[in-house]
Amino acid sequence: MTEDRAPVTTEGAIGAGARDEDDMPRVVLTRERMIIFAVFVVSAVAFLYFVLPKLAGLHKTWNRLQDGEPGWLIAAAGFEVFSYASYMWLFRTVFVRGKSRIGWKESYEITMAGVAATRLFAAAGAGGVALTAWAVRKSGMSRRMTGVRMIAFMSMLYSVYVLAIVVCGILLRTGVLHGEHPFGFTIVPVLIGMGLLMGFVAVAFVPRDVEERLMKGSEGEGRKSKWMARLAAAPALISAGAKTTFDLVHDREPGVLGAVGWWLFDIMVLWACFHAFGSPPPFGVVVMCYFVGTLANTLPLPGGIGGVDGGMIGAFVVFGVDSGLAIVAVLAYRAFSFWLPTIPGIIAYLQLRRTVARWSGTIPNEATPRTETVNV
Repeated sequence: MTEDRAPVTTEGAIGAGARDEDDMPRVVLTRERMIIFAVFVVSAVAFLYFVLPKLAGLHKTWNRLQDGEPGWLIAAAGFEVFSYASYMWLFRTVFVRGKSRIGWKESYEITMAGVAATRLFAAAGAGGVALTAWAVRKSGMSRRMTGVRMIAFMSMLYSVYVLAIVVCGILLRTGVLHGEHPFGFTIVPVLIGMGLLMGFVAVAFVPRDVEERLMKGSEGEGRKSKWMARLAAAPALISAGAKTTFDLVHDREPGVLGAVGWWLFDIMVLWACFHAFGSPPPFGVVVMCYFVGTLANTLPLPGGIGGVDGGMIGAFVVFGVDSGLAIVAVLAYRAFSFWLPTIPGIIAYLQLRRTVARWSGTIPNEATPRTETVNV
């Protein structure tokens, strides 16, 4: 799974992990939907790369796009490769424990296929989550274990996301990090982030028998009972995923650092793009604007097209960065982070379908993670 580096709700991860579908998750495409999607993408790209740079006062921005320093642009491409390598490292740390059909080749296919799925599905990368859960289930892992590990995987990724916002926001506001520090883009995100972190820690202490207690209220038949059964399973599943996260960190698994690398190297892509076209703002500002800007990916836009771009540019302007430089750097960053991985992602999507077809009809060897200390 990969998503376009934006928060994915726990509910989405549970749903993706709990499904037991035989078919690869895909969008139901009609001719009308394909035409609408294509028109939206072309229009958004045309506006971002051709219209926006030529708005009043930014007429020189397009020339700056053509005159980027090659060395920094090559470095940006390299940082993006390291970002995806870190993601695969984390994926294998969480999902490949002991014997498994998922080798490095399969890990690459699942990771990059998630890119293609994220482009097709809106809702903050839910398509990548669903595809990852589907592929892992097809490798032979049980439905419940898939849900637990998916929650652990997403928890690690987005704990880093939230921690970065909290730490960077506090350091900017207190002057430890150099740069502008508007209240609405530092303290407000910090307060929200701290609330999310406390909620995640609290979930880890949910009693193990909570599912059994709630199941007593779901006995019987009918739609209400089914929904109650699902509701009863959710707290225990989330708690098990949170405990798995703490176990992996406590055991000092090196692959946990992949969660840091996924975000850090992608931020370095943005930082390198600023260097390619001018003088970058302080690194703390780059980090804060990156994370605040990517929150726009929760908007129901395919792949976050337009939302993330506009969110980042707007955040940089609020932090006092020159608007022309912000536009050109963000557009170049999105070319490396969003558009460039799409082609190998589509190829990996097709390869993954063949890989899963090869798995079908054989007896799987399910791996039990040695770091799991809870009953799942």
